[in-house]
Amino acid sequence: MSTSGLDQAGVIVTGGGSGIGRASALRFAEAGARVLIADLNPDTGAATAKEISDSGGTAVSVAGDLSDPAVVDEVVNTARTEFGGIDVLVNNAGIMDGMGAPHEITDAEWDRLLRINLTAPFLLLRAVVPGMLEKGKGSIVNTASEASLRGGASGTAYTVSKHGVAGLTKSAAVMYRDSGIRVNAVAPGGTVTNIEVTADPEGHGPAALGPNIDVRIGEADEIAAAIVFLASDAASNVNGVILPVDNGWSAV
Repeated sequence: MSTSGLDQAGVIVTGGGSGIGRASALRFAEAGARVLIADLNPDTGAATAKEISDSGGTAVSVAGDLSDPAVVDEVVNTARTEFGGIDVLVNNAGIMDGMGAPHEITDAEWDRLLRINLTAPFLLLRAVVPGMLEKGKGSIVNTASEASLRGGASGTAYTVSKHGVAGLTKSAAVMYRDSGIRVNAVAPGGTVTNIEVTADPEGHGPAALGPNIDVRIGEADEIAAAIVFLASDAASNVNGVILPVDNGWSAV
């Protein structure tokens, strides 16, 4: 896979302490990028940064709730200070619900899902775009979901939040397409990550959605490979795409 254009690039990866985010951060570092790992968990974020630094790469970490505008400012300002600018934003951090129907969702659950899964990516995108506009170039990759493509892949709150991520991706791609900024998203299917373990204790997933859904659960690094591709110059004519990385689940 080509990772052209990523050497010495300044990259922000949210949720970079584990799962898809960690795998993405490691792949960006292998491509020569300088990586800021933003994660709610200070220990896992710092561990990913240390792993990159110990391997000869450049990485820093910032901990905090990315739906807090003050934390977003800290993340963006740190990346600008450490790297001189931001070339790539990967909006990966997110949480999952428990397959709840609308009448089962509390106000607090709804607000939390939307705040973390949709408001936080919007805040980060809004914060990095001015610098990308000044340079006339940039790439933003959002982590959407199979739930961005259908109504039965998860609970209502998560599905709504990930449909929102798809809409944010497409709208921003159109808004900035003449300014050198590309905005795309990956839509993972079932993937081995911490979000699956913590949010799906009863085994919900592809097999729970119908007798014809029987697809292989993916690995975080497989999703990361698609993220790095979309961020790289190898995808220079790819914009506004919601790319399923689901071993064919979305084709069923």
